[in-house]
Amino acid sequence: MNDGVVNDPNIVIDARGVTRRFGDLVAVDAVNLTVRRAQVYGFLGPNGSGKSTMIRMLCGLLLPSAGSIQVLGLHIPAQADALRLRVGYMTQKFSLFEDLGVRENLEFLAAVQGLSRREAARRVEELLIEYDFADRQKQLAGTLSGGQKQRLALAGAVIHRPELLFLDEPTSAVDPESRRDFWDKLFDLADEGKTLLVSTHYMEEAERCHRLAILDHGRLVGDGTPAELIAKLDGRTLRVQAADLRRAREALSAAPEVAGVAQIGTALRVLTHTQASPQRLQTSLHDAGISADVQTTTPNLEDVFVAATGRSRRAGEMSP
Repeated sequence: MNDGVVNDPNIVIDARGVTRRFGDLVAVDAVNLTVRRAQVYGFLGPNGSGKSTMIRMLCGLLLPSAGSIQVLGLHIPAQADALRLRVGYMTQKFSLFEDLGVRENLEFLAAVQGLSRREAARRVEELLIEYDFADRQKQLAGTLSGGQKQRLALAGAVIHRPELLFLDEPTSAVDPESRRDFWDKLFDLADEGKTLLVSTHYMEEAERCHRLAILDHGRLVGDGTPAELIAKLDGRTLRVQAADLRRAREALSAAPEVAGVAQIGTALRVLTHTQASPQRLQTSLHDAGISADVQTTTPNLEDVFVAATGRSRRAGEMSP
């Protein structure tokens, strides 16, 4: 492990060369990561990309196989016990006691975090109001809706006023409206100076983050603000309209310059590896007997994700 100390108080997480192996499987592969204070920092990646493994190492719940980690100025995992008093952790499974009421859940979590009886009572009252549970204090957690369980789990995660909050795909089991409300709460916490690291596979959530890391097969394949990542996109995004979208999609998917094709409504969205011209693809389709109109369109974060993870897969296929 590197014993270097990060002295910048605005850097909350500093990870260098972090790797985790499970036998022959490399779940996280030499990841470097810097998260600054009061950021909503997103982890974007498909299932199995290493997001949860990385979060568990940053929390001190899992030992890295190699690399160094500092969180809130503490060396992890050596000082993980001290870190647990300063962070909150929330997963998609909502760690609630379903046979306890809303207030009882919060009171129990306050006791676990070591709050005094007076501070616990004050904090529980605050959270019941802030998270809209004043009229549901006695309702069993197991009878709450998905969105209500999500809110209660977040209230429990912040009951001890953590400086840093880890959220591992916390919105995967709730409806879109609950996701929007939840993200409003996250930005409220960031405005209070809290730092949040959120893993997600929802593109619309990733676009809301201050900064974003894209993971694929354990590798960091993108890091920056959403706008920076879009601006650095190497390829070109095209919109294709054709009478026979299925044939057009098959033909474009086989083209060497095409990184990805997706049908969006009555058109195809095409991402190329290079700055391929619309005329070139239109000619290729015409030569295949497909009449089509091909125009450039504005790239988005999904295009960045397709390009980044596609590069990762191609690099893996070429590795010995």
